Amino acid sequence: MTSENHTTVKVDTSMVMSPTGSATQGSPVSPSTSKPMPELPDELVQAGWSKCWSKRENRPYWFNRFTNQSLWEMPVLGQHDVIVSEKWVSLFIEVGIPVTPTTPIVPISPITPGAKPWNSTTGTEDKPGQIYWDLDVQTNAVIRERPPANHLPPHPEMELQRAQLTTKLRQHYHELCYQREGIEPPRESFNRWLLERKVLDKGPDPLLPSECDPIISPSMFREVMNDIPIRLSRIKYKEEARKLLFKYAEAAKKMIDSRNATPDSRKVVKWNAEDTMNWLRRDHSASKEDYMDRLDHLRKQCGPHVAAVAKDSVEGICTKIYHISAEYVRRIHQAHQALLKDCNVSEAADVQDRLVYCYPIRLALPSPAQPRVELHFENDIACLRYKGEMVKVNRSYFTKLELLYRYSSIDDPRFEKFLSRVWCLIKRYLVMFGAGVNEGTGLQGALPVPVFEALNKQFGVTFECFASPLNSYFKQFCSAFPDTDGFFGSRGPFLNFSPASGSFEANPPFSEELMDAMVTHFEKLLEKSSEPLSFIIFVPEWRDPLTPALHRMETSAFLRHQMSVPAFEHEYRSGSQHICKKEEMYYKAVHGTVIIFLQNAAGFAKWEPTPERIQELLAAYQVSRRALGSPGPSTAPTTLSPASAGGSGDKDSIAAKTAPERSASLDTSPARQDNSSSSNPVGKTTPPSETASV
Repeated sequence: MTSENHTTVKVDTSMVMSPTGSATQGSPVSPSTSKPMPELPDELVQAGWSKCWSKRENRPYWFNRFTNQSLWEMPVLGQHDVIVSEKWVSLFIEVGIPVTPTTPIVPISPITPGAKPWNSTTGTEDKPGQIYWDLDVQTNAVIRERPPANHLPPHPEMELQRAQLTTKLRQHYHELCYQREGIEPPRESFNRWLLERKVLDKGPDPLLPSECDPIISPSMFREVMNDIPIRLSRIKYKEEARKLLFKYAEAAKKMIDSRNATPDSRKVVKWNAEDTMNWLRRDHSASKEDYMDRLDHLRKQCGPHVAAVAKDSVEGICTKIYHISAEYVRRIHQAHQALLKDCNVSEAADVQDRLVYCYPIRLALPSPAQPRVELHFENDIACLRYKGEMVKVNRSYFTKLELLYRYSSIDDPRFEKFLSRVWCLIKRYLVMFGAGVNEGTGLQGALPVPVFEALNKQFGVTFECFASPLNSYFKQFCSAFPDTDGFFGSRGPFLNFSPASGSFEANPPFSEELMDAMVTHFEKLLEKSSEPLSFIIFVPEWRDPLTPALHRMETSAFLRHQMSVPAFEHEYRSGSQHICKKEEMYYKAVHGTVIIFLQNAAGFAKWEPTPERIQELLAAYQVSRRALGSPGPSTAPTTLSPASAGGSGDKDSIAAKTAPERSASLDTSPARQDNSSSSNPVGKTTPPSETASV
């Protein structure tokens, strides 16, 4: 039974601003039937039931959008588990077979033949008191109405091809680093390269870059160069420091001998390396600090000369990876166009120059028919399989995706494409994260629930600038991938999102290039709008050296308040929250977080960060720690300080800074990586940066 048989119409009931600025609630379109449709009980509506009119039989029937069930009689809540197609009901009646709610009928949804449809619930709790989102909060973000986006609609076949080519690109990067420089690729550097490139990329692919200027990535170049001649890991003991010093001196000498260096460079590096080795042979009573001071001196003496001989080679790595990526994008785009050749661009709706409450991004191209995606449950895990490729998500998060899809998708009222779109969504984020243990999970880290509640209550926050359908707290958010995420509530990438008013939370991926572009976008929006506009930003406290984004925000004309939460005194939700165990849901932040309020005059008047409101926000961090019982030192209430930098991060120190921090919490500088599993203070995940929403 196709969706055209239903006469109920799903519409976007966005709030529309009148020319005078007042808001009116849009009304749903009524079913175009000649017979009155009485209201269903609320319990049945919440369970997905609606009353429809059969054009073929000229009589009403009841349809469940969650399970694709169709019944001639009023359903009884919780009684009907099988899918009944109108076509099969008619056929059975014609041949004289009585139809009852328990009559076994062939499934019509794209799941495994004979498999029982999933049970959909409206709850958002894993356990009492453990809710990780609130989808009932309505938005106050106002935008100008915009036309549908020209992204190609997602399809499992294309997502599978993109995953395979991205994996090959990661392998090329690994091989180039090893063959040309004799090093392993810096941890998470490929993920940060994807983020940094998408800030500039104008290509057609949502994940892989193909049209960037400059071609050489500053992020990738900086990270690879920082690991030459060897990677410097976190040091705990004296013997480790001694061994690291010897390895650096030996590697620097070997590298300068094997490359085309100037005589002066060769002389300086060889003399310093040999002097260090002689000192190590003579002095066996040095302390850890002595070894580290000597290593710092050796890096200052040899580093510029080593970098000079490696520069061309590392630039070659960056260029090669970019050109391979561009070729892969060309292949994917051609294959996707061939798959969609029978799809015509739908007639674009008239877009008026009016202010509306923000709504999920829409695609101009209609989605093609979707292939079968199998679904089964293993305890509390929903498993979706396409051509042997399985993705997994916790049952509660699967329910969350159902709810987001119900609120946001307008082209699939019967959920016929739901499973394939969930598969594409999860697969996309898995590919972006990488296959390493805990790799990329920081890309989806999020603030604790009590902090979101305080932001909403005290400052009217209803929107996340950097999130995803998997980690969002509100149902309105921006994310990295409009093609896959738009069906689940995404408003598209934040750098392409231009609100006129509203209160926003921003916890960006910790990529320096992305954070800098974010600040530029904030200031443009605040300068342009005279309506109340507020951004509350959470960024790592990196002050040695000071990151450009943090410096620009601290000196911004729109800065209204600033405070710091010290390292190890606050937590983030794991980037793998949609699949991890309960005890791994939260981890402590290993460096301080700066909270900055950027507001225009109207936004400051409406959501002023008063001492009382700030205290409530800080208390939410304390509640989070007490409720979760996370390991770590007990702390007194956080004091308000414009720069309580006692916990500030030294991003270029030898001791590499670790830790996931966000929905993207991505460390961009190699010095912020965890190069040794034993150095992870959290004891669980060790990533650095969603949404990565670029």
